[in-house]
Amino acid sequence: MYIQSCSWFIFLLFVPGFMLWGQNHHIYEDKNENQQEVVWHVKAMHPEGYTMDVKAFDDQGKQYDVKSLEDSNQRYIMDVKAFVGQEKLPIKVLVSEDQYKPIAAIDHDGKLYKIMAISKNGTLLEIRGVRKSGYIIHIKAIAKDGSFYGVKAISQQGKLNDVKGIKMYDKRLEVTINGIEVHAHVVALPQAD
Repeated sequence: MYIQSCSWFIFLLFVPGFMLWGQNHHIYEDKNENQQEVVWHVKAMHPEGYTMDVKAFDDQGKQYDVKSLEDSNQRYIMDVKAFVGQEKLPIKVLVSEDQYKPIAAIDHDGKLYKIMAISKNGTLLEIRGVRKSGYIIHIKAIAKDGSFYGVKAISQQGKLNDVKGIKMYDKRLEVTINGIEVHAHVVALPQAD
């Protein structure tokens, strides 16, 4: 009887520890070890049927690629980043009193890279947050005549996702990143039906 009660005691002492170790074992593994990032192109869609490149511009007018990143874990919410040198900078909708909210990439020092679309004749179109629906900010390229053109992420297989701003909080200021006030996060979402 004594041996049986001791074995139950030892069992109850160690089993919860093994269960917790098994549940938390993955937190010590490298999260990027088995992940593959798939890069989607970010383009503005012109109503005449062609796409316009979307780029990030620094103060000197140098252009950098803007891409959406799909990871192997999920494809529903994909980050949109500016590829500046070896860095992937977050792109955000900024806090502003303007009618249309500016969109920019933010580097580690708080330097902003303006996001623009380039038409086939080389004209630059501002990309801005033009309207809010609940927690979603609709992002469009704005032509000189005030027309709006959709901004999409396009996969290598031809799938389309909408580029939108999303808010987590119902406040004007979402977060401050490197001294820059952010209104919403820019992501690529599956198109609404």
